[in-house]
Amino acid sequence: MSDAFTIWDLRVTVEAPEGATLYCGARRGDWFELQGEMLHLPPGQGFSIYSLASVLPLLAAKQRRCDPADWMATDDLIACPDPNCPSQLRITRLREHRFRRSEVTKT
Repeated sequence: MSDAFTIWDLRVTVEAPEGATLYCGARRGDWFELQGEMLHLPPGQGFSIYSLASVLPLLAAKQRRCDPADWMATDDLIACPDPNCPSQLRITRLREHRFRRSEVTKT
């Protein structure tokens, strides 16, 4: 039995209406990527821990293959946790990444 598995690398991007006031410190187009289990931000850009907290529980599920009828396969917009902020976080699958279990955990 092979110990290899495949998951998606993801990009999470801030979306908001043009000219909207965002209260989370983000700007339209801000992003981070999840490559395997590692979170990467562009140099000089931060990301609100509250915005991160709203999307973090979904990321591991979005990395995995699922049934095409599952909402996890189709829904990709997450609302900002501040009800007064019009921003949304879009989760995009970028590329599949192959791992070996023996390389990421003790077996």
